[in-house]
Amino acid sequence: MAKLKLGIIVGSNRRESINRKLAQALAKLGQDKFESKFIQIDDLPIYNQDHETPSPSPVARMKSAIEASDAVLFVTPEHSRSIPAVLKNAIDWGARPYGKSSWRDKPAAVIGTSGGVISTAVAQTHLRAVLNSGVAMHVLGGETYIQFKPELIDAQNAVTDDNVRKFLKEFIDRFADFAGKLSAQPANQAAA
Repeated sequence: MAKLKLGIIVGSNRRESINRKLAQALAKLGQDKFESKFIQIDDLPIYNQDHETPSPSPVARMKSAIEASDAVLFVTPEHSRSIPAVLKNAIDWGARPYGKSSWRDKPAAVIGTSGGVISTAVAQTHLRAVLNSGVAMHVLGGETYIQFKPELIDAQNAVTDDNVRKFLKEFIDRFADFAGKLSAQPANQAAA
């Protein structure tokens, strides 16, 4: 069985982002099911409808990468109890111009990490709402919150805590099953 093409979007533009570390660990844990590719969003201009056509080259590159993906994994921090601006900007560009959304009917999963006990719970809730009803993606259900500690992921992108590694492996495997089932359906059935 061919591996699914997974686009990974990290909702942070920090060089040392802990969410990027988590995303790299998930790509490693899911390498038996997914061929992963990180989709760059930190160089997108601020969304402006006046500049939709023709799309700026970073936007065209991002939209092409989304469209080439069978599924999209969003790994996000939480900024001011919501979605980071860089991620919301990418979602807006990907949904435009009207009628040419790159997101529509794609399987998606949402996860994130922070040093706090409730992790990125509020941002994930907001993001799921935007992805489900705002841009018509099919979002994997369930809550997936990871409390980040400095030693959680090593330099080789391996999760060092056995319980967290098992939890994340189950998450990525469940997402692969979900995305595989949706990808096997004709587009009109998946949208129903």
